[in-house]
Amino acid sequence: MAENNALPTAEQLQDLLLESPGFTEFLLELAAISASLLGGDAPMLCAITVERQSGPATVASSSAEARSLDERQYAYDDGPCLTALRHQRTVHIPDLEADESWEWYAKAISSEGIQTILAVPIPADNGSRAALNCYSTKAHAFSAETVAAVEDHAKSLSRILRLAMRVHSPEPYPEHLRSALRSRAIVDSAVSLIMVHNRCSHEAALELLQLASRSTNRRMHDIAQDILRNASGIPVITGETDDQ
Repeated sequence: MAENNALPTAEQLQDLLLESPGFTEFLLELAAISASLLGGDAPMLCAITVERQSGPATVASSSAEARSLDERQYAYDDGPCLTALRHQRTVHIPDLEADESWEWYAKAISSEGIQTILAVPIPADNGSRAALNCYSTKAHAFSAETVAAVEDHAKSLSRILRLAMRVHSPEPYPEHLRSALRSRAIVDSAVSLIMVHNRCSHEAALELLQLASRSTNRRMHDIAQDILRNASGIPVITGETDDQ
């Protein structure tokens, strides 16, 4: 972590909350601050997960990639960030490819190039749970100093996050949207595996999945689930293509 980048004080966080028009905007700024100040030499992707009675949701992220990395876990209702959130303990994976505990997740995001994951719980209340999730494309990206800094940062966010959840009404997250999110994440994960297996583009991988769906008269979602569960039956490009 860069020594010159001081994390925001409690007073600065309160000012940020007062100046933000809504709960999501406030957390979005927190995610951006976390990514910029905690990353150091290795760029860090950050996202904040909040779980209420309606289920988990990435309420803010420093990038679309960070949000996607969170959402892949929601599809299975399991993963490093959900473990940190639900068990209120830090989950640090220095080398995702070498970690046997999360092999399925490593396969699901294999095309994203993520090597290190750090998920830290943010203490909350009122039946809510939260976590700060950090991702890096570099293995062993987070030193012991960085891990400690992220944990301290998460603790400092606890009070302001609890205040934010009291000040701002819970945002609706209907069941049909949760189902759509899970379905999309499963398909996206399968497409990523097809990309790696065939060394092809996202578009070519999606076309292969669509072709498999049409030829077997099965839903893309069902085929994607089979691919992720067994890492088998992955559609293969049989001819030359410009995408390879």
